[in-house]
Amino acid sequence: MRQVDGEAARLKGEADEPGWEVDPDDDWGVAVVTTVGRQLKLRRETKGMRAAEFGVAVGYGEDMVYKIEGGKRIPQPEYLDKADEVLGAGGLIAAMKEDVAKVRYPKKVRELAELEAQAVELQMYDPLNIHGLLQTPEYARGLLLMRRPAYSEDEVERFIAARVARKVVFERDQAPELGFVLEEWTLRRPLGGEAVLRRQLEHMLLVQQLRNVELQVMPVNRAEHAGLAGGIEMLKFADGSAVGRSPAVANGRPVSDPRQLRILELRYGIIRAQALTPRESAAFIEQLLGET
Repeated sequence: MRQVDGEAARLKGEADEPGWEVDPDDDWGVAVVTTVGRQLKLRRETKGMRAAEFGVAVGYGEDMVYKIEGGKRIPQPEYLDKADEVLGAGGLIAAMKEDVAKVRYPKKVRELAELEAQAVELQMYDPLNIHGLLQTPEYARGLLLMRRPAYSEDEVERFIAARVARKVVFERDQAPELGFVLEEWTLRRPLGGEAVLRRQLEHMLLVQQLRNVELQVMPVNRAEHAGLAGGIEMLKFADGSAVGRSPAVANGRPVSDPRQLRILELRYGIIRAQALTPRESAAFIEQLLGET
């Protein structure tokens, strides 16, 4: 989907930022960034370059060079490319970009993205927000800025970039079946402003045109609603296994027990039946767009 590609490309403008802070609770991430930093420092010193001189060569300040070499900041891909060139590493530093890219996102988001990348079917119901896979970067920012205690700007940017990165699920060669049930009120709340909401609604109208996506809206005037116990996420895999999650089951922890999965499937099926059909939902979103 080209719009998703465009959003990802736009966010790559974050190259102006030399890197994000490392999540101290992400052991693997800390190990990767620490190793990369040591390699950079070793090659710089072997080259006989002072940190300040190297910083000028790669286009960043001396303080940031020390933070990256000390494993305190996650370097951007562009930083590694430039460092490889300046230090004459012959591609060895640039080759670290793949591992570094994986740790740029919060651990829990990375783990979820890995599961989504393997799933053949995803069923999502979020009673509180537009689901993250459907959010535009602007809408995600508006939502994340509502968090109390407030996220730092660094954390906000990481979460936005992570949500955009997860959208590769729409681009897979063998695209999974994706089903979303959205609450009407989440489509009316103008997080980030009316213009942001308009672009969010327009984006969802584009997404729902994909053949592998079903998007349904639960109207606020429904007298019966099976989703009041909380959201539901169901991921199904090619081998017949599945993983589900809901605040109402196992305190929100991922579950794979058949009995618990049946409960989630039953509940999700009823929610879908109570919501508007995909065709009705598209017409409803178009109506909301006209009112915005």
